[in-house]
Amino acid sequence: MRTAFITALQELAEHDDRVTLVVGDLGFGVVEPFAKRFPSRYVNPGVAEQNMTGIAAGMAMSGKVVFTYSIGNFPTLRCLEQIRNDVCYHSADVKIVSVGGGFSYGSLGMSHHATEDLAIMRALPRMTVVAPGDPVEAAAATRALAAMPGPAYLRLGRAGEPIVHQGPISFTIGKAITVREGTDVTLIATGGILEQAMVAADQLAARGVQTRVLSMHTIKPLDTDAVLKAASETGAIATLEEHSILGGLGGAVAEVLAEHAPWKIPFTRIGMDSTFVSKAGDQEYLRDMFGLSAPAVVNRLLALMDTSNR
Repeated sequence: MRTAFITALQELAEHDDRVTLVVGDLGFGVVEPFAKRFPSRYVNPGVAEQNMTGIAAGMAMSGKVVFTYSIGNFPTLRCLEQIRNDVCYHSADVKIVSVGGGFSYGSLGMSHHATEDLAIMRALPRMTVVAPGDPVEAAAATRALAAMPGPAYLRLGRAGEPIVHQGPISFTIGKAITVREGTDVTLIATGGILEQAMVAADQLAARGVQTRVLSMHTIKPLDTDAVLKAASETGAIATLEEHSILGGLGGAVAEVLAEHAPWKIPFTRIGMDSTFVSKAGDQEYLRDMFGLSAPAVVNRLLALMDTSNR
C-alpha cells in the first residue's frame, strides 16, 4: 500500500505544485523518489512528530496541500494535540498518513500496534478517516484526499498487501465498494484485512452461504446507505477490522443500526477486545490470536447466522 501511495502522490505533485510531503525521519526507501524529484516540497523535521504536524499545519494555511507520513501510532497518537488544535480546529489541508495500521509492525511490540487510531481520529471534528483495503484503493484514496479540502487521516498497511480489486474501481470518499454480492450475510471490512474477508466469503460459499462483502474504506463519513441496504437485503451483518471493536468500524456501523434501522438485525463486531497485546509476533500470528483470520471469521459468521435463524 505504501508504494501505491507514494506513486500516486508523485503523480499528483507533477500536476499540482501545492502538494508537499513532510516525514518523521523514516521510510526513506519509500519516500526518497519523491524527495529527489521534488526537493523543495519535501521536509524532514526529524523524530519530532509534534513539530512535524505543526509545520504541516502552517504550510497548509499558507496554501499547500500537505501529507505527513510516519509509521504506526507516531503521526497520530504522539501528536494528537497538534492534530486537534492546529489541524482540525483550523480546517487545515493536512492529510495524515500512517503506514502500518493494525498489527503490520506486530513484531515490534505494543508501542507499534496501531489498534485505537481509527476511533481516535474518527472522534476529531472535521476529520475524514480513510482505511483502504488494498493497493488499488490506496492509490485512489490518495488522489481523492488530495482533491478534498480539509483534514484527513489515511491509514495504510505496511507492504506486500495483495491486490483484491483485479480491475478498475469507482472510488468515492464516503461510499463503500461492493466487492462481492450476497444475500445471506453481509461482511463489512475496512483496511488491509479486506483480503481475509474475501477468503472467508469464498470458504462460506463452499458451504452454500452467499456473503456480501463491502469494503468500507471510509470510516468517517460512513456510508449509511450501504449499511441500511445490507440490513434490509441480507440476513445478518458483521464488521471486520484490525482494530479495537470500540469506536472504529464496528462502533460506527452499530450506531447506524441503532439509530436508523427500523428493525432488529443480527449483528456482531469482529476485531480486538479493548486490551494491550503484550506478545510480539508477525501480523498473521497476532491476527490469529484475536480471531481475525479467515477460518475464525467464518466460524463467527456461521454462529451469527445460527442466532438469526432461531
